[in-house]
Amino acid sequence: MQFFKSTPDKTIIIAYSGGVDSQVLLVALAKLKQQGQLPNPVVVCHVNHGLSPHADTWQAFAQQQCDSFALPLITHKLHLKKQAQHSLEAMARDARYQVLIKASAEPAIIVTGHHLNDQAETFLLALKRGAGVKGLSAMLVSSTLAQHTLARPLLTVSRNDIVDYANQQKLSWIEDESNTDEHYDRNFLRHQILPKLNERWPSINKTIARSAEHCVEAQQLLDELAQQDLADCQLSACKLSVAHLNKLSEPRLKNLLRYFLSSYNFLMPTRQQLAQICQQLNADVDKSPVIQLANCCFRRFQDNLYLTPIYQDITSWQHSVDLGCQPDKSRLTVQLPDQLGVLNFSINSAQVTTQSNWQTAIKQPTANQLVSVRFSHDNPTCLPQYRQHSRALKKVLQELAIPPWQRKRLPFIYYDDELVAAVGHFVCKAFLASSSEMALIVSWDSEPSF
Repeated sequence: MQFFKSTPDKTIIIAYSGGVDSQVLLVALAKLKQQGQLPNPVVVCHVNHGLSPHADTWQAFAQQQCDSFALPLITHKLHLKKQAQHSLEAMARDARYQVLIKASAEPAIIVTGHHLNDQAETFLLALKRGAGVKGLSAMLVSSTLAQHTLARPLLTVSRNDIVDYANQQKLSWIEDESNTDEHYDRNFLRHQILPKLNERWPSINKTIARSAEHCVEAQQLLDELAQQDLADCQLSACKLSVAHLNKLSEPRLKNLLRYFLSSYNFLMPTRQQLAQICQQLNADVDKSPVIQLANCCFRRFQDNLYLTPIYQDITSWQHSVDLGCQPDKSRLTVQLPDQLGVLNFSINSAQVTTQSNWQTAIKQPTANQLVSVRFSHDNPTCLPQYRQHSRALKKVLQELAIPPWQRKRLPFIYYDDELVAAVGHFVCKAFLASSSEMALIVSWDSEPSF
C-alpha cells in the first residue's frame, strides 16, 4: 500500500489474465479502492492471445469480473504467428508487455500477479540458459517498463497462499490448459522439478528468492562500477576511447560493454562476441574491424570504438534534383535512405543560418546541368575549399579522419558527372558561391544514429 500511496496520481494498470494470481490481485486492489484506501485511478488490461480455443470465453470472464467491481477494462486481441527460431511463449509475453505499455500514454503503475513460485521458476530458467548475475536477479518487486513502473506486489507470496486466499474468498478463476503442457520449460520446472525440490527442502522457493536478491545487489555494484568506467571511457554518445578501454581488466571491460549496450536496450552479446570485441581493441591501427551483434555493430577506427546500427548498402542509391519541378522553383527536399535524414535545396542571395546540421552555398547549376545526389564515386580529383592543392577524393576523406563506414554514407552532390560537394564536409572550390551572388543553399538535416 505504501508503494501506491507515494504516487497517488498515477493510474494503476492491472495486468489481468483471469488466472488465480491476477484474480486475487484484482479483487485485493478493487476492495482497497472500494474502501477508499487506494487513491489511484485503477484500470484493468486483458490481452486475448488467441492461442486457446477458450480465449474469447476468458475475455468475456474478464469483462464480467471488471463489471462486478465497476472497473474499466482494456482488451486487446493478438494475432500471433509462429516464427522460426522464436518461442511462441516469448512472442506472446513480449506482445503482452507492449499492450500494457500502450495502455496509458502517461506514466502509470503496471501491476502483475507474479508470486514466489514464479520467481523460483524464473531463476532456474536463467540458470538453465547460463545467465550471469543480471539474469539470475530474476524478477524485481519494482522496475521500469518504458515510461511506466512495473510492480509485482505478490512476489514474496507463495502460490499456495494465493490459492488459499482465493478459496477463502470463494473466488472463481480461469485454468489455462496450456499451464499443464510440459513441452514448455517453465511448466516442466513447475510440475516435475520444483515439487521434488520442495519435498526435499520445503523452503527452497524462499532460498532461491534470497539468492536472486543477492544477485540484484551484486548487479547494482557492477552497474556502479560500469558507470564510473563509462565516465572515463566515453567520448560521445556512441564513441568510446580504446586507450581507456585497454586499461581495464578483461572482466571489467566486458562489464562495461554489457552496461553500455543495455543503456540502448540492445540484446546482450554472446561470450564469443564479447571476446571478439576485446580482441579487436588491439587490432593494427590501420585496420577497421567490425563486430556485428544481433541488432547493432561495434566498429573500431583508429583509437576509438563506435557503436552503430547495422547499415544498409546504399552504394547504388541516387536521386536527381530538379528544382524546376517546384511551383516556386526555389525549394526542394530530398529524403535520404537508411535514416540519413533530408537534404534541402533552396535558391537564395545569402546563406541563412538554420538549425540544420550542415549548410553551405554553392553556385547555381546552369539550365542544362543535371543535379544529382549519390553515395558512390569513382575517386575523382577534387579541390575542397579549404585546400590549396587538388587531391584524390579517397585521400581527402582519409585526411578528414572520417571512419570508413561513414565514407560510404556521405551524400555527394554532382552537376552532371562533376563532383560539387561532399555533404557535411566540403564544397569543391570552383563551385563555392560568393556572398554577392544568387546561390543554391544546401542544408542537411541528419538524424541521430540511435
